Amino acid sequence: MGGVAGYLKRVRTPPDYPRWEAAGLRWLAEVPDGARVVDVLSVSDGALELEFLTATTPTRAAAGDLGVGLARTHAAGAPGYGAPPAGWSGDGYLGPASQPLPLPLRPTDSWGVFWAEQRLLPLVERCRDRGLLSQQQARLIETVAGRCAAGEFDTDDPPARLHGDLWSGNVMWTAEGAVLIDCAAHGGHRETDLAMLALFGCPHLDEIRSAYHATAPLADGWQQREPLHQLHPLLLHLALFGTGYLARVLDAARRFA
Repeated sequence: MGGVAGYLKRVRTPPDYPRWEAAGLRWLAEVPDGARVVDVLSVSDGALELEFLTATTPTRAAAGDLGVGLARTHAAGAPGYGAPPAGWSGDGYLGPASQPLPLPLRPTDSWGVFWAEQRLLPLVERCRDRGLLSQQQARLIETVAGRCAAGEFDTDDPPARLHGDLWSGNVMWTAEGAVLIDCAAHGGHRETDLAMLALFGCPHLDEIRSAYHATAPLADGWQQREPLHQLHPLLLHLALFGTGYLARVLDAARRFA
């Protein structure tokens, strides 16, 4: 891939958002034979120049290649759950570039503690303070967070190198295969990226999963844990876009409370 043609992405606030995204893209791209990632051509405060990509129709073959590449990217690992990408320090961002929310990045050895303290609880507090969750609804999710922190849903998976915002809109299908864009890369559980692909639907998802599993089999029970890994992005959507996401948040939470 490559070439000189570029796409200039400008961000007004926060000004360091382009450097955060660029660090993540480069961290993902350094994995040999990993998932393809859009090339970063240049970056500065407020602007990120990326390789120009031309979209085409998704194919099963490209989806299979994505599954294999994503498994290899995850296997490249991270220093801990919540570890930032190389070249970045401190918290990151997640959400639309025009209104991103802080993404806590404090490396820890326990996925459950990380998921509870850095993903679920900050958004529960935010949504409750803004009247998007009642006290009872907030307590429901806090119960889930408590079970996570106790390690009830941990697996033997080491920290993976995650894209971090892998919904289907951040997979660009090109003539050369699937290319990952718009990341929020960090160390986490590999099931999180896969759950995010499923959250709003993705072309040829079954092929992606099958190829991934053939390359790096997932721990038993991953299908049942999928809504747990979707709970954070659903809470994020509730915080950003309102109560249209409340029913999905509560449905996911009730499965693990």
